[in-house]
Amino acid sequence: MLTAEQEKAQYDLHQNQLDDPGYRQFLSRLALPLLSILTPEQNTGLDFGCGPGPLLAQMLSEAGKQMQVWDPFYAPGPEALQQKYHFVSCTEAIEHFINPAKEWGLWLELLLPEAVLALMTKRYTDQSSFSNWHYKNDPTHISFFHQRTFEYLAQRDQLELEFPADDVVLFKKRNT
Repeated sequence: MLTAEQEKAQYDLHQNQLDDPGYRQFLSRLALPLLSILTPEQNTGLDFGCGPGPLLAQMLSEAGKQMQVWDPFYAPGPEALQQKYHFVSCTEAIEHFINPAKEWGLWLELLLPEAVLALMTKRYTDQSSFSNWHYKNDPTHISFFHQRTFEYLAQRDQLELEFPADDVVLFKKRNT
């Protein structure tokens, strides 16, 4: 496992620029389905694990949403984790979590009733192909998920579930 300094050094190599149209297109795979299920009243969101260039938060702000960002390296302000949100997004970050159950619990606490949790991460499809899967070769990728994992979590925590793309998962918290 990498140290925090080694991990941040890896992230600093990423070239995810705010003005990169390819990066914007990539993030649209999550942004568009998320925006399509949010009501106009669901306007507060948190981009969890935003990285050094919070383009997703910018895109959602452009769509009229009030965004906060949080990242352990680039936006570690605790105030963002002390509010409730209509939606929480996490793009290409859950695979970096040492203890994803901890963040999952935090997300559930951060979500208002009927709020949406939007995740983007590659999912592995079967055990036999895992050894050849390029996604696991990134030394910062330490947690991996199968569709059945998300189905289990949705059932356990009474969340509605949708898979709008191969690497996008939307959970909707029920009104309780």
